[in-house]
Amino acid sequence: MLYDILIGPFIDYAFMRRALVGVIALSLGAGPIGVLLMLRRMSLMGDAMAHAILPGAALGFMVAGFDLFAMSLGGFVAGVVVAVLAGLIARTTQLKEDAALAAFFIVSLALGVTLVSVRGTNVDLLHFLFGNVLALDNATLLLAAAIATVSVLVLAVIWRPLVLECVDPGFLRTVSRAGAPVHMAFLALVVMNLVAGFQALGTLLAVGLMMLPAVAMRFWARDISSMIGGAVLIGIVSGYVGLLLSFHGNLPAGPAIILVAGALYGMSVILGRVGGYAVRLMPRPHLEG
Repeated sequence: MLYDILIGPFIDYAFMRRALVGVIALSLGAGPIGVLLMLRRMSLMGDAMAHAILPGAALGFMVAGFDLFAMSLGGFVAGVVVAVLAGLIARTTQLKEDAALAAFFIVSLALGVTLVSVRGTNVDLLHFLFGNVLALDNATLLLAAAIATVSVLVLAVIWRPLVLECVDPGFLRTVSRAGAPVHMAFLALVVMNLVAGFQALGTLLAVGLMMLPAVAMRFWARDISSMIGGAVLIGIVSGYVGLLLSFHGNLPAGPAIILVAGALYGMSVILGRVGGYAVRLMPRPHLEG
């Protein structure tokens, strides 16, 4: 009975195995990025960048249809352009970077939806917005695995200045000139992982697998390494449980995965040992003289 519920779907159906492998690859790449975005107080930037890739992916779709390379390249270029323009506006005007990203986010979403609607159908638009994790092919899985591998390798190279910038960016600027290159490399990793997530979960949900596990782990650990490991694990568990709910309950797979991640976040807010409600409400022992 338990085998049929928990394991059987992944043994008997290839599309379920592909979906699970895809979620694992996405979690390995996006989990660390989400934790670092949270620590840098850039959580909402992930959502803005997820929508920024939509016009580029839509242009790739208009040129070559549902071609993986064209859509991924278009999405990556669009995301990088938006990140650079938002940073440029923030540095040359009085507008803050988050406000500039918010403006680009709204325009990008509207432009992307318009482009897809002109060239495709409502079904195509739904595919762009919500993805289809149950229809991943070999090329998409290889793309997700490659991006996860590149993310881990690049993070290993820039880890020390990246963490230092999270803690004390002013000190990093005084002792090294690596701040700007590291920041740009990190933004490129954000865009790459959102492009990978876009292929499976769509524009609206790709950022969910990046940010929800990260913010959930904030209630369980203080150490960055522990937060990253836990975020990856929560992402994988969310994918596994969400796919099972989709299979047995006839639910859309992508939203089911994100809803499970959201439920784990809600549980963390209540039960988490680092600032969770349950811990804060428990009576604390008084100091004895």
